[in-house]
Amino acid sequence: MSQNESMGRDASRLGDELVGFLTTDMIGLTRGRWIPAGAEEAALRKGCGWVPANLALTPFDTIPADNPWGSAGDLRLTPDEASRFRVLGLPGKTPLNGVLCDITALDGTPWHGCGRSFLKAALADFEAETGLRVTAAFEMEFQIEGAAWEHAPSFSLASMRRADPFGPLLMAALREAGVEPEMVLAEYGRDQFEIVCGPADAVAAADRAVVIREVTREVARCCGLRSTFVPKSTPDGVGNGLHIHFSFRTGDGAPASFDPARPGRVSETTGQFVAGLIRHMRALVALTAPSVVSYFRLRPHHWSAAYTAFGALNREASVRVCPTPETPGANIAKAFNLEYRAADNTASPYWALGVMIRAGLAGIREGLAQPPLIANDPDTLPPPERERLGLRRLPETLPEALDAFARDSIVRDWFHPEVVEGFLAMKRSEIETTSSWSDAEICRRYAQVY
Repeated sequence: MSQNESMGRDASRLGDELVGFLTTDMIGLTRGRWIPAGAEEAALRKGCGWVPANLALTPFDTIPADNPWGSAGDLRLTPDEASRFRVLGLPGKTPLNGVLCDITALDGTPWHGCGRSFLKAALADFEAETGLRVTAAFEMEFQIEGAAWEHAPSFSLASMRRADPFGPLLMAALREAGVEPEMVLAEYGRDQFEIVCGPADAVAAADRAVVIREVTREVARCCGLRSTFVPKSTPDGVGNGLHIHFSFRTGDGAPASFDPARPGRVSETTGQFVAGLIRHMRALVALTAPSVVSYFRLRPHHWSAAYTAFGALNREASVRVCPTPETPGANIAKAFNLEYRAADNTASPYWALGVMIRAGLAGIREGLAQPPLIANDPDTLPPPERERLGLRRLPETLPEALDAFARDSIVRDWFHPEVVEGFLAMKRSEIETTSSWSDAEICRRYAQVY
């Protein structure tokens, strides 16, 4: 039986099933092209066309005139069959059918503006120099807009049940999409939820993050709701973060991040990796928190990240040692992981994780000392103490972040010059577009996009 013949009767009445060839750009938006599912076998061999200037699209669908690509050039979206997902159980909808792609030149070589290829190259260098592999997981917060739900306390049973059947439908759809969801919970903020999925190899983890966003949006639509992953839906509201968990393992799969004899129980190599993150973080946030609205969230006392701080179990730290089970028989080394917290869902999972790997590898190459562990909110420390501990304030606006990116020659050199030029042009256009908006309008407009 062919794939089209196996579609559910309800879906087949709605029209032909389409498969999306998908790519996620530097601002975290998943775009692509769609073909009939019946033609996919041939299409999966050859991919489909793409345009370089698409990388210069702002969140508001404008392309700055000073982008380096203009109308010239052609590329291919080359699907990775291992990333294929298909969700059937969507009431009244055709299956959500997609495959994630690398962007390649016409000769099949990776294009320098492809975030997925950027991450793969960073991981290859990391493994070649350290002998270690990266395991990752993305923990994502979002809000539902427009729901006529009665008030319910944060984290409560009532707050999940009032949203029924959204939660069960979401978990079923994510499981069907193959992202191994572990938990969905009602969070602290108004109509806010969080999704946690299982760890995976780094590229698969980033793929899962993309799929989680799109499946969540689709399930919300099917329930007559609207989801948004925007960092701040209102200027004074609770933020929606993206926490990027990471750990390392040896070639034979043994955990390599845990050392009970060291501060924070962090292995020497992992401590050097964290030092690289901390050293370059002011530049990294241009990629991990890359929107104007991102900086409404990266503020002191918001349980997000405002300083270049390393902490154990400290939610004001930008890099945090996560809690692990300590019960008898628990495999602490296997569960041990850290999280990068200065990120949100306006970022591309590929570019964000890729720059993290590059920064951490730079710290390992230089043999940097592990940063001190900070147990307090850094903003409560006297300025001389923050200076002594090497705690620097993260950029407070996107223009500051872009300036830090432009000044950090090590970070900038990880990118092809065209990508740097196009990214900065696109971001400056975005800043100009939003410059006349109030804070409330900025939040509202980004919430519509993300």
